[in-house]
Amino acid sequence: MSPELYLSYPSAFLIGLLGSTHCLGMCGGISASLSMALPVGRGFRLRQTVMLLAFNFGRIGSYVLIATLVALASTTAASQWSTAGLVLRSLAGVLLIFMGLSMGQWWQGIRYVERVGAPVWARLSPLTRRFLPVNHGGQALALGALWGWLPCGLVYSTLGWAALQPTVGSAALTMLFFGLGTLPSMLATGFAANWIRGLQSHQLFRKVTGGLLILFGLWTLPFLHMLAT
Repeated sequence: MSPELYLSYPSAFLIGLLGSTHCLGMCGGISASLSMALPVGRGFRLRQTVMLLAFNFGRIGSYVLIATLVALASTTAASQWSTAGLVLRSLAGVLLIFMGLSMGQWWQGIRYVERVGAPVWARLSPLTRRFLPVNHGGQALALGALWGWLPCGLVYSTLGWAALQPTVGSAALTMLFFGLGTLPSMLATGFAANWIRGLQSHQLFRKVTGGLLILFGLWTLPFLHMLAT
């Protein structure tokens, strides 16, 4: 599989940015609650910024860790079965299409995919209570690191891409750029930006971003790419 077929880091960032309205539904509530729990007064904005950055860096750090683990497993599999790369690429494309259909509110089948991670989340979610209420950046970082394991179709779609990367390091970087793409919306939600909430519910925006994610997914599918080339 030629190097140009691998997802570039800017594309990973773009997928995170386009899919960030899905992130708002999954993680936006906890991000906003970090701000609401802080006492208003002198230094509030600084404390708020520290909390939000710590939470989101913890979340993104978990994405990088998961990608590293997946890449270690997939590179081993790829060395044993020549079809492994095609299978992973097809899976990544299908998941991106599912995510686009969900974003555009045409079909919510991605919810069935998200159930795959439910057993892991069932074990980790009780641990989040140990860090609530969040009083300092260390707690926010730990909470974000746990929250990064929340079952999410968008994360799973990008993990499929990460598994296609030629090295473990490039897989981890793919998820890092994806996580950074989700950061603007997550920070804006934490700062209680009303325009983000309006954007999330805007039907045209959801359909356009959903359509773009579907195009990403179609471009990923091996047989369509082979026809194009």
